[in-house]
Amino acid sequence: MTARARKHKRATYPTYKPSGVAWLGDVPEHWEVRRLKYTADLVNVKVDGADNDLPYTGLEHIESWTGKRFTPNGESTSEGEANLYRRGDVLFGKLRPYLAKAYAADSDGVCTGELLVLRPQYVIQRFLLGYMLNTDFVSVVDSSTYGAKMPRANWDFIGNLPALIPPLDEQRAIAAFLDRETARIDALIEKKRRQIELLQEKRAALISHAVTKGLNPNAPMKDSGIEWLGQIPAHWERKRLKHVTSHIVDCIHATPDYIEDGAYPAIRTADVSPGRLDLKDARRVDEESFRRQISRLKPKPMDIVYSREGERFGMAALVPIGCEVCISQRMMLFRALSGIVKSDFLMWQLNASIVYRQAEQDVIGATSPHVNVETIRNFWLAVPPIQEQRAIADVISSGTEHTDCTSERISKGIEALREYRTALISAAVTGKIDVRNSRDPHESVLRREA
Repeated sequence: MTARARKHKRATYPTYKPSGVAWLGDVPEHWEVRRLKYTADLVNVKVDGADNDLPYTGLEHIESWTGKRFTPNGESTSEGEANLYRRGDVLFGKLRPYLAKAYAADSDGVCTGELLVLRPQYVIQRFLLGYMLNTDFVSVVDSSTYGAKMPRANWDFIGNLPALIPPLDEQRAIAAFLDRETARIDALIEKKRRQIELLQEKRAALISHAVTKGLNPNAPMKDSGIEWLGQIPAHWERKRLKHVTSHIVDCIHATPDYIEDGAYPAIRTADVSPGRLDLKDARRVDEESFRRQISRLKPKPMDIVYSREGERFGMAALVPIGCEVCISQRMMLFRALSGIVKSDFLMWQLNASIVYRQAEQDVIGATSPHVNVETIRNFWLAVPPIQEQRAIADVISSGTEHTDCTSERISKGIEALREYRTALISAAVTGKIDVRNSRDPHESVLRREA
């Protein structure tokens, strides 16, 4: 261990005792160990969610591992039976517990029946929240689940798990320490997220400018005649997508039978981002399904896959070399017309804001937005000479590769901070570190990340 590492190593308690539980190990000698059901009461008060005005909390409103609640797209309500909770309770998700969804309620409300409502008795709320976000606790709960598609844990098992009870003043000290340290970590994570957002904005701006204005800032310009396209280089042409492609093929609108060990990736909207096709987590199909999915057109390398439906509509990527794929639901396949447009240039143009705006003009549906095929066929594009297309595509590829590598590095830093956050909570609430005399220490990992 280096001198620097020793300097920032957290203090431990002077004496420990065996907890009697393998996954807890030794705990501070003066801490009490008792079952969770004797530490917090399970509250099971049912109400009709439609008949009250209290805020509703579903599993989708709780962020994994952080204990944070958020409300996407406005406040949600419950139409059926819900559990009543009050300020000071702790909610814990029993459905898919590996997601570690727990929340310290700061106001009264109602929640889904998939959340257990626990009312602390011998521990304060913030300490109980941290204990239930302990990685070992979550792992043990998850090991008890039943049901393959919707794995759940039950209170009979969870309530009989051991809980640690430090003296009240220590609970407060631990809670204050975790509030302070996690706030610092969260601020760093948010800073890094903003860096990624700025990189993505820079990436999008590079694509849009290059495919509509070219690489020569001194090139004479002309009016394209299209409001959202504006001026384009004078020697460029204006063409519709259907005039620069030999094939525009929609999916067969039948969800294939996915199998875990299928030989062929079936591309979905989740696999496509602007300029990137990620097959790492792609669903797969067998030979029979593959033949059915390619009945309209078999994708070949440098064809373009395009998402036309769902929240991720309007994204394009190239089919990779050396991999047989098919398109699944909500996807389209384009093939560039040789001699008129290069596949990679066309792919980048389809990812540009000027094309996305055309798609937005004809978006249908609120819950599952999609664009009509005829609208897509008639997208207006700015088309330079082939040689210029090649140069533009090369510049975009190089620039996006740089931003993507930087974004990936920052994302790894975010993941490291999240792991550190989780580990810090686990160590504090199980007594592996002593934070009673902690006065806002500057962790080396946080100084390094800042």
